[in-house]
Amino acid sequence: MSKPPTYLGKVISVSGASILVELTPQVISGLLIIEGKAHRIGQVGSFVRIPQGYNNLYGIISETVESPDSTDLSKIKINSRRQIKVELVGEAIGNDFERGISQFPSISEEVHLVTEQDLRNIYGALGSGQIVIGKLSSSDSINVSIDLDNLVNKHSAILGSTGSGKSTSVASLLRAIITSHTPDILKPSARIVLFDLHGEYSSALHDIANVFSINSETDSEKLYIPYWCVDPDSLIDFLCGPSTDLKNNFTDLIVEEKINFVKKNKELKITPNKITAYTPIPFRLEQIWYDLSYTYAVNWLDEDMTEPAYTDIGNAKELKPPKFKAPCTRKDERVKKGNGNSSWKKNLDLMRSRLLDSQYSFFLKPGSWTPNEENKCENDLSTLIANWIGGNKPITILDLSGMPSERLDLLLGSMLDILFESAIWSKNLDMGMKNNPLLLVMEEAHRYLSTENSGLSKSMVRRIAKEGRKFGVGTMLISQRPSEIDETILSQCGTFFSLRISNATDRARVKSAMSDSLSGIIDSLPILRTGEAIVTGEAAKLPMRFKFRIPQEGQFPNSHDPKVTESWSKDRIKHSFNDLVTSWRLQDTNYKIQK
Repeated sequence: MSKPPTYLGKVISVSGASILVELTPQVISGLLIIEGKAHRIGQVGSFVRIPQGYNNLYGIISETVESPDSTDLSKIKINSRRQIKVELVGEAIGNDFERGISQFPSISEEVHLVTEQDLRNIYGALGSGQIVIGKLSSSDSINVSIDLDNLVNKHSAILGSTGSGKSTSVASLLRAIITSHTPDILKPSARIVLFDLHGEYSSALHDIANVFSINSETDSEKLYIPYWCVDPDSLIDFLCGPSTDLKNNFTDLIVEEKINFVKKNKELKITPNKITAYTPIPFRLEQIWYDLSYTYAVNWLDEDMTEPAYTDIGNAKELKPPKFKAPCTRKDERVKKGNGNSSWKKNLDLMRSRLLDSQYSFFLKPGSWTPNEENKCENDLSTLIANWIGGNKPITILDLSGMPSERLDLLLGSMLDILFESAIWSKNLDMGMKNNPLLLVMEEAHRYLSTENSGLSKSMVRRIAKEGRKFGVGTMLISQRPSEIDETILSQCGTFFSLRISNATDRARVKSAMSDSLSGIIDSLPILRTGEAIVTGEAAKLPMRFKFRIPQEGQFPNSHDPKVTESWSKDRIKHSFNDLVTSWRLQDTNYKIQK
């Protein structure tokens, strides 16, 4: 009885989810012509089908081997046995495909090539939760789709070396989520917050994203991160240095200032005795500096220490410290020394320099979120949250390209803290993330989620990775160095998009994090084309090698490589570097644009 044209060979070994298939001599050329189309045999990453009566098992080729039957070198070509190693990934009962298998194949069962019609049966019609993100590498007529619910709820990671097309792929994926690359289709209630560390994505997503930037450009709004939303311990360490003796006094003054703010703003309806240092209520940072400076330096005109020996009362708003007469024991001009701690001076000087440093103005002088001398705030925390996740566009880009790199961990961690606390405390409310899920997209994840890092950002991402699903918060990590990302965080990602990865250490980390035993496919990561990826995990029906959809003109991120040959071949121009120095001094990369 003749075999069907799709027949490849028979099963000769079964070991768990891995099977070994001996190819029939009829496919020794490595090529089959079926329905007028040429199919290459034994391609790593391609699919095979194993009929099981009414059911069909499906697997992915992970390795191709050739072993001789004879030790006689002259006979190897004639008697060689071509074999392929296949990893079982799912089964179809009729036309309904699902991951996992209910039974294993037996020895000598037939193995067939998967045709395009088989692939269409596997992927089926698009459901309401499926989004098309590209085309299958082995068959560009087959759309690749992923499940949006699993992508957001069970976290994901996009990994790839520099130059692998990572930024373009991220822009393409986010656009597919929001618009399916079709202007008439839009998910208007989507909530995606993209932490953009290099200012790459505003040019790619400007039509579907609101942009907030530290160095505000003409098409973006000013980004503020109010200091009073930050964990007080981290704030004190930043302002005064770690392990300071004044930390307890500082914390007490924060609570006192917050209570004063609540008493001044009775419409908040907050009971003062419920306020702690961690309650997100505005307080005046300059006033706290002034009060600490007073405590440090005060001397007294009387023994009961009720009358300060002022020579200059100072000014909190202008950061002028109060000054006092020196201690004196003369009977006619006695001045009693106060109880100030002499070790505070260095800490208070550091705090003052931080408050005066313009590069931190987006944090320490947060615009309309700064309480004035009357302890009134023009905007409250609700306005900030509304700006970040309640805008008129589904994506919010927080451009952190102007952020001081040494403070990235503190400030990014604080933003994550604000968003996640919002999710926790709104879980039973209509506007909460349970009813309106939130996706946090984090670029350059290896910079703040490394094994060595122990800062606020890492602890927040760990917490979100473990608990986010309960509160409607998902994460998407983007990195070119997966080996540097904390293993616990990476293991929480349910879906992986792996673009070209050249480094062996990075590939090993990706391989260990993936649940599917697809070592052969992962070993092909160094040879992927630009914009091509392997997707595996919860959001994908099957592990697939595919190519992301290329964005249209004007939808590419601002991450292209410099055109070295073209630039260096131009006539030499004499440049003035005055603008460069001014931009540097102003800590503003858009100085030339604004002039």
